[in-house]
Amino acid sequence: MTDITQVLDSMENALRLQIQAGADRRAAKAEREEDEFKEKLSRAAASKMELEGIAAKVKGSEESVRRDQMMALMMGGF
Repeated sequence: MTDITQVLDSMENALRLQIQAGADRRAAKAEREEDEFKEKLSRAAASKMELEGIAAKVKGSEESVRRDQMMALMMGGF
């Protein structure tokens, strides 16, 4: 090999390493972002379930109040 060939090979290898390092960084960033997105989805699902539970409890309470009012009216002779 001549000196020029060695220099070109060295430059090519350095360029390959830089490209690979950039690809590795982008892949790691994409993986982190995917994990963060999955965590946000999980938190959103948990919040939705909690809100649905609260709504069901409120609805049950409203139905209980209506039932009690109906019973009071029936007992009162109306």
